[in-house]
Amino acid sequence: MRISTRFSDSIHILAFIEVYKDIKLSSDVIANSVNTSAVVIRRLMGVLRAAGLIDTKQGSAEPKLAKDPSEITLLDIYFATEGNKPIFELDKNTNPDCIVGGNIQEVLGTYYEDAKIAAKRKLNETTLEDLIETILVKQKYKNSKN
Repeated sequence: MRISTRFSDSIHILAFIEVYKDIKLSSDVIANSVNTSAVVIRRLMGVLRAAGLIDTKQGSAEPKLAKDPSEITLLDIYFATEGNKPIFELDKNTNPDCIVGGNIQEVLGTYYEDAKIAAKRKLNETTLEDLIETILVKQKYKNSKN
């Protein structure tokens, strides 16, 4: 089973748009940074546009954030890209006659619920601006080592 990268790719796109906001940003340019196809970028940008996170004009390589990065949380981006898709998924087809199989769903479900709430809380506390600032600090450190 392949794990979706829609969420992380969408964060990447939004950060890229903000960091490089002063240059023309075609889907090909963004795709080069994400290391995917321009088609994938255009699809994700359509999702981000529908969620009110970016503004785009057809035929123009000038996407812009629809809000200040300090107003966009990672949870906003998660809901835009993943909707109500569960963060964790329980296997509901376990053997009820087994000690583990008969209890794992209820027990693990409780832990999953706690982890889900903690993850969403952390995503809601973290803004796109926080993420971009960290990226820029890491790049500054890399540049200082050269």
